[in-house]
Amino acid sequence: MEHDRTRTRAWVLHPEIKSDEQRRVPEPALAEAVSLAVALPDLDVIGSDIVRLPRAQPGLLFGSGKIEELGERFHDAEVELVLIDGPVTPVQQRNLEKAWNVKILDRTGLILEIFSDRARTREGVLQVEMAALSYQRTRLVRAWTHLERQRGGLGFVGGPGETQIEADRRAIDDQLVRLRRQLEKVIKTRTLHRAARAKVPYPIVALVGYTNAGKSTLFNRLTGAEVMAKDMLFATLDPTMRRVELPDGPEIILSDTVGFISNLPTELVAAFRATLEEVLGADLIVHVRDISHDETEAQAADVETILTSLGVDEDRPRLEVWNKIDLLNADEREAALARADREAEIFAISAITGEGITALLAEVAEKLQGTRREETLTLSFAEGDKRAWLYRHDVVRSEEQTEDGFQIAVLWTDKQASQFAAI
Repeated sequence: MEHDRTRTRAWVLHPEIKSDEQRRVPEPALAEAVSLAVALPDLDVIGSDIVRLPRAQPGLLFGSGKIEELGERFHDAEVELVLIDGPVTPVQQRNLEKAWNVKILDRTGLILEIFSDRARTREGVLQVEMAALSYQRTRLVRAWTHLERQRGGLGFVGGPGETQIEADRRAIDDQLVRLRRQLEKVIKTRTLHRAARAKVPYPIVALVGYTNAGKSTLFNRLTGAEVMAKDMLFATLDPTMRRVELPDGPEIILSDTVGFISNLPTELVAAFRATLEEVLGADLIVHVRDISHDETEAQAADVETILTSLGVDEDRPRLEVWNKIDLLNADEREAALARADREAEIFAISAITGEGITALLAEVAEKLQGTRREETLTLSFAEGDKRAWLYRHDVVRSEEQTEDGFQIAVLWTDKQASQFAAI
């Protein structure tokens, strides 16, 4: 009972603005926003609404009549926090907080709250702090007249509650510089780790996809790991890597990355670019989709948009995995399996039941091995270190000793050839 009294009563609003060319289908968008709110452990979501608007009001977002109507509803329900699924300007936030006497958090603030709750590694914590400070900096506006009191969301994204805005901005900038220096040290260490992995001939396969698409469940099935996998948005945040031996194929490093989401805050795209560098360096990208979701096509488009913004080129080898076919009805399932049979780079699977996994792994092995080529090398007796490297990396097909050294037939990838040339 003690814990129940500390929970925050929240209401979720999704503004459907007709003049917004990028607007999403409102019902699934509201459902996603509610799922985001539920992902925070200390929130009780007691209600949600779609608010249809001809256009956004610059000062209040909503019209005066709608504000009065919602205000009465919030008062009767004893709402403490209103989550608005979309961007809210600092002026709109101030005016709505004053009109409704509640705290306001927009979509960016909500996602930052979730990320701050889920970050576990040192790098993840630093990146979230930097993103949150960048977000806070935009909230410091002279239009605020109530900065004498503390304000904010659930705590992490909350503003400093001071009136000296320029001093606040300088303090945030100083903190950002300190965090950036700390992050550079962490990134340098991780870069060394990645360089060490690059000397090992294991190709990297990166799992990417919309949040809650089932990447972590698939990762656990393939690796035997116990990465957190729940029916919850952003169940996992920090990337995880494991070595996997493919049946009749090479050993690989499998990487499970943070899930993407539509309208991902620009602060987070920038902050997590370093974390997602594993995707940029991957030999194969596996895009995992929740094929049972009503908005699966829109989610796939959002993932492609974010991959492009991260600098992932279209020529990078990739596979598309239609996960959760166990949740489809008979007709939908048959259609999904039929299309997967027709299109070589689409695989319909269930990470829960294991259906389709064997075919997927066979294609991953084929994709990675298909890039190998045969070559004959001539090494002198003095180049024993190079000969040892070839055997250590299991690329030798045959070897003949000559008067001057060795003739060695190898089967390797371009990546391994470049690594060998660097010895």
